[in-house]
Amino acid sequence: MTDLSSRTVLVAGATSESGRAAVQALRDAGARAIAVGHDPVKLEALAERIGGDGPQWLTESCDLTDEQAVFGLAERLHGDGIHIDGVLHLVGGWRGGGGLAGQTDEDYRFLERSLTALRHVTRAFDDDLNASDAARLAIVSSTAVARPLAGGANYATVKAAAEAWTRAVAQGFAKTARDAGRPLCAASVVFRVKALDGLEQTLADRFVALWDADAAEVNDSVIDLTSGR
Repeated sequence: MTDLSSRTVLVAGATSESGRAAVQALRDAGARAIAVGHDPVKLEALAERIGGDGPQWLTESCDLTDEQAVFGLAERLHGDGIHIDGVLHLVGGWRGGGGLAGQTDEDYRFLERSLTALRHVTRAFDDDLNASDAARLAIVSSTAVARPLAGGANYATVKAAAEAWTRAVAQGFAKTARDAGRPLCAASVVFRVKALDGLEQTLADRFVALWDADAAEVNDSVIDLTSGR
């Protein structure tokens, strides 16, 4: 079983069912999990389902689309002596349909929030991840990136941008290690799914298992959870 007893991992968008599974899997592996969400009521419900927060895990309410709020969260955690070894980004949602004509700007701006949150979180905790001796970042993307449809053009576009950002993080990890003359110990990974329903535990387990893999083998990789590859 993966031992993450020395790791602290932030789950962004933790109040979904996949977030609950991820927090529980991280706790089971011994990690200190930080569950971040926008809605305090949903965070309280998450705490009740998992069994209350405490030294091993805690909840943080934060609007991840607000740059100042995210950097403020990082400052608060650092002030408490908490530094991050991993991030699982679950901020998302879906809007679409109606063919290309139905791809409204309102829907696009809603979907874009997930990319905005990813940008803020990875920038705020970039120093933490690069300083860790075993950092892992993962996002959940969609198989629609490889085969975008007119009725999901907004969605596929935002997911493609999120993948590009995540791959840029991977390049940054590699450059930091190369410039320091040390082996790569951080990895940035894209998980793709056709639909996350029914794969919540699979996602949680595969994310935890990233720490069992050599960073150089998984950095800048795309893993299709739907096909199991």
